[in-house]
Formats: sequence, C-alpha cells, structure tokens
Amino acid sequence: MKIEKLGFIGLGNMGYPMAKNLLKAGYPLAVFNRNSSKTVGFEEHLISKDIAELVDKSDIIFSMLTNDDAVDDVYEKILHCNVKGKLFVDMSTISREGSISTASKLKEKGGAFIDAPVAGSTKPAAEGNLIIMVGGKSEHVYRAKPYLEKMGKSIKHLGENGQGISAKLAINYFLSTIYQGLAETILFSDKLGINRGQMLEIINDSASGSGATKVKTPLLVEENYAPAFALDLMLKDILLAQQAGADYPLLKALLETYGKAHENGFGQLDVIGVIESIKS
Repeated sequence: MKIEKLGFIGLGNMGYPMAKNLLKAGYPLAVFNRNSSKTVGFEEHLISKDIAELVDKSDIIFSMLTNDDAVDDVYEKILHCNVKGKLFVDMSTISREGSISTASKLKEKGGAFIDAPVAGSTKPAAEGNLIIMVGGKSEHVYRAKPYLEKMGKSIKHLGENGQGISAKLAINYFLSTIYQGLAETILFSDKLGINRGQMLEIINDSASGSGATKVKTPLLVEENYAPAFALDLMLKDILLAQQAGADYPLLKALLETYGKAHENGFGQLDVIGVIESIKS
C-alpha cells in the first residue's frame, strides 16, 4: 500500500496528541496551527508556514478545529489551493449542514472529504484510543483508515457525508445528560453527608457507573476541574444538537444548566465543572 503524505491542521488539546500519534507511527507529516506556540514539540521542518504550503505538500489533510467558524475559515483558504486528488478528513465537531457544505465545495474542485469526529477526550487522544465516527464514500474512508487507526481504537463508518457528525452530536447529547445527572447526584449526596469519594465508588461499582463517570471521578473528588473537555464546548454541542433537530424533554434543562454555567463564568472549566454552577 502506498504511504501517503499527511497534513494536520489544528494542534489544540485534542489535535496535538492525535498528530503526534501519526508522527510516532512513522508517517510523513506536516502540521499547521494558527498560533505557532502550539507547534512546540514538532521539528521545525514539519511545521508549515501557512495552510497553502501544508496542502501543497500533503495527500491527505486532517483538521481538528474548535467550531464552525474555525472550520469555515480554514476551508475557505483550502478552497483557494489545488485540492484535486487530495482527501480532507475533518475531525472537528461542527454543524451537520456546515460539514456537508464543505464536502460539496471540495468535490466541485476535485477534492474528497469525510467527516470523522471523535468520542473521547485528551487521555484517549494521547493513547490512540478514540472512537472515530465517519461519514463519506467507502473508498475515501478506506483510503484514510490506516491513518485513522493510529488515532482511534474503533472506526465506525456510518454512511454518507454528515453521518459521522450526526453520531457525534447524538453521543454528546447523551454525555451532557450524564454529566448533569452526575453533578446533581454528587451535590445531593453531599447534602446528605455522604463522603464524596465513597459515593463515587458506589456509582462506579453499580449499574449506573460508566466510563464517563469513572473518568470524571478524580476531578470531583479533588474539586479540580482542569479541562479535558471544556464546558463551553459541550454547550456548543448541545446547541448543535438542537439545530439538528433534538427536541426532547431534557433539552430545555440542558440548555438552561449549561447556558447558566457559561454565563456564570464556568465555561473554561472541564464539563463536569458544571457542578460549580449548579451549586452556586
């Protein structure tokens, strides 16, 4: 199999370790980040001076960006490049409409596109244990798969462009309910005088426990909410779910809770830091 030249745009909390895993696997890699300080740890010859240079030297380009605006900005620049025969793999969590529109624009210029958002936060990203949800043509997914497998433990091809994003919005909707429920349960048990660590042991050892509750346990015990996945990003994803058609009884409560947390200045905490807003 031909080893293709890779590019990676967006070296934030998630993108940085994901790009590092491609580098550790020995693949030819170029990277670009708008804030050059985030490229520390990559050898100078791997760092592209701009997006055009990265696209020119790469066959497959991965992007991991914050939101629709960031993706629109990057892909507007990409569309001014020669994209013929190149494959673009956007791993950001953005709107379904935005992702499908980007795919269409690239196709018109001879490029290919798959949406491949991930489930998992910074630790699974560093370990290469993400779950990657993919939307796009089978041949494009097949082309990207060897490289996706270096970043994720499971690659789920869910259908056409937009289906990867759809699955990501659905799973994050569920996670937002888990984290709000966990925060309220811990506050309730605090009120009743139950030791927080012991309560979390009960939760994690029972049917109500999950990977989501276990990964947030140290943060809740230490009351240290350094962000693995920021609360504001979860609020963004709840709003995207609403935009995509989520209209269910819990949605109003989620919007109220996470929206209030943002307004109260807790948006840069880890998502489980929503507990600080609920108790205030």
